[in-house]
Amino acid sequence: MAQVPAPITSADVDAAEKRIRAWIRRTPTIEMGRGALGTDVDLVLKLECLQHTGSFKPRGAFNTVLAAEARASRLVAASGGNHGAAVAHVGAQLGVPTDVYVPEVTPDIKRKRIAALGASVHVDGALYDDAQLAANEAAAASGAMLIHPYDAVTTIAGQATCGRELIEQAGHLDVVVVAVGGGGFAAGIALACAEISGARLVTVEPEASACLHAALAAGRPVDVSVSGIAADSLGARRVGELNWAVLGSAVAQSVLVPDDAIRAAQRELWRDLRLVAEPGGATALAALLLGQIDVAPTERVGVLVCGANTDPATVAA
Repeated sequence: MAQVPAPITSADVDAAEKRIRAWIRRTPTIEMGRGALGTDVDLVLKLECLQHTGSFKPRGAFNTVLAAEARASRLVAASGGNHGAAVAHVGAQLGVPTDVYVPEVTPDIKRKRIAALGASVHVDGALYDDAQLAANEAAAASGAMLIHPYDAVTTIAGQATCGRELIEQAGHLDVVVVAVGGGGFAAGIALACAEISGARLVTVEPEASACLHAALAAGRPVDVSVSGIAADSLGARRVGELNWAVLGSAVAQSVLVPDDAIRAAQRELWRDLRLVAEPGGATALAALLLGQIDVAPTERVGVLVCGANTDPATVAA
């Protein structure tokens, strides 16, 4: 068994599994088989897009709130959309008022979803990092609990539970493919790969939003520009420091994909499975469909479909 990278341990993930078990869905995997979706590998899809609120984010959000010594009186978060919906859901389930700060890039469908879940929505700044600064200031002024979307031990440990589920459901995997924004989900999946299966981790980012790819090239986290169709969910300007501590040595291959390949992956999931995936949720699959991943035809590949929050009309077009 490979050693799990610091600073998050197997014990952290064990504790997260116990805390959040009653609050999340154990999302399904689909054994697509060899040659599915035009690939030449043995493909398994993990449908985390079917999680509460349509993404993996409730895992880390629930873990963060439930791990606190005392129940928060108010929650604050910044989000491109999915994390905000997750924190709003957590607040509603636990009876805690919630404020979510979103940037202008957040689609209207995601803003409405957050509000429908009971949170107060505040639009602040052009991109995610601008909203995060506003959330930081609001939490500091009010004393509310700030729930970071990706760069916190409890967030990463919560997301790692999804990776454990995938390994348990799929059995042996040679390669696991995951999309990256700020890195919290990918770091959690890396932990699961390292402690359980030893599968090679492939990270995928849009060409227009690629903070981990840039960090791997530079040998350290660096700021990048952010744009493109997946910027609302994968548009972090800089990979999280904790996530870098895990991913800097865990990534077997870092892949970039263009926006048109992401759209094609969305359409393929709809055509073959009648599955709605947002751009960020289809990004990992896009790399496999493009043939950009170093994988042999005999190998078994797990792909995380991690988000569903988009206008269905854009997928079925």
